[in-house]
Amino acid sequence: MDFLADYGLFLAKVVTFVIAIGFVLGLIVSAGHKTRKKQEKGHIEVTRLNDRFKQMTDSLKHAALDSAELKREAKAEKKREKREQAERKKAHKKLEKEGKSEEDDRKKRLFVLNFHGDVKASATDNLREEISAVLSLASAKDEVVVKLESGGGFVHSYGLASSQLARIRDRHIPLTVCVDKVAASGGYMMACVGDKILAAPFAILGSIGVIAQLPNFNKLLKKNSIDYEMFTAGEYKRTVTMFGENTKRGREKFVEDLEDTHLLFKEFVAQHRPQVDVDKVATGEIWFGRRAREVSLVDDLKTSDEYLLSQSDKADIFEVHYEQKKSLPEKLGFATEGAVDRLLLRWWERSQNQRWF
Repeated sequence: MDFLADYGLFLAKVVTFVIAIGFVLGLIVSAGHKTRKKQEKGHIEVTRLNDRFKQMTDSLKHAALDSAELKREAKAEKKREKREQAERKKAHKKLEKEGKSEEDDRKKRLFVLNFHGDVKASATDNLREEISAVLSLASAKDEVVVKLESGGGFVHSYGLASSQLARIRDRHIPLTVCVDKVAASGGYMMACVGDKILAAPFAILGSIGVIAQLPNFNKLLKKNSIDYEMFTAGEYKRTVTMFGENTKRGREKFVEDLEDTHLLFKEFVAQHRPQVDVDKVATGEIWFGRRAREVSLVDDLKTSDEYLLSQSDKADIFEVHYEQKKSLPEKLGFATEGAVDRLLLRWWERSQNQRWF
């Protein structure tokens, strides 16, 4: 008995210690959030991908070629550079005679953005900053490439993310969306904003549909003689619930809302990709890249790497990334906050009757 008592006391101490640590980390996270609200903390990072591609090529040449071949390559490279300089000077003089600006003479710029979407489209905050930075410099002569990966999520979150991409098209700047793995549901909603969609042969696209689901514990509560009461003002303030008894009328209204959301989704796709037979593809099913091209969900089969490499001789390619700085309290609390979010997210989503793409 003494052993059990000692063990129980030890266990209570451990639990108390864990709770105390969790409480302290929670305070740290809260302080970090307050600090973030007080001041904007982040900056734009830009990487010139042409330099990266050239470095990779040079490294391979030095490993694969002997000294004589390297010398020949170096001479050929110098000749190419001289020829390109001469061509640029010639083109510049021609523009001067025609009274055109240096803007017409410069090389095309290609700006690369990355979007990795979760159910809340959390990357939209970064995307907003990146697009604002690009639009401060880019013109219709340039191009924006978005490497997109998302299986979808909340309707309103992906609606906002799509609106951010629409800012690029509104400025008449060509927008290319590359899908290497998946752009489904809300992800495809974003993709279809592009002037051109490129996909890997086995990338997943489509899933133009809407889903909402939640458990109902009403029978379990009744079995245990537990009453659940909910008070609302407005007939459809709450159509279905997790704990109350769902009515036929409530379910019908909920399905009606889903159908309306689906209709808006279909109209959005039809607006941006008129070549698509929306009624044929808006069934909620998915297509792999090759099949997606057959139904015009994508324009060509090509990976993002292949496309960027093909553009490296024609354009200056810049990868743009917005980096958010994290304070020490935020760094310490990040792991705990993420774990709690994952545990509670599903329950909260269902209890709020969120509609999903």
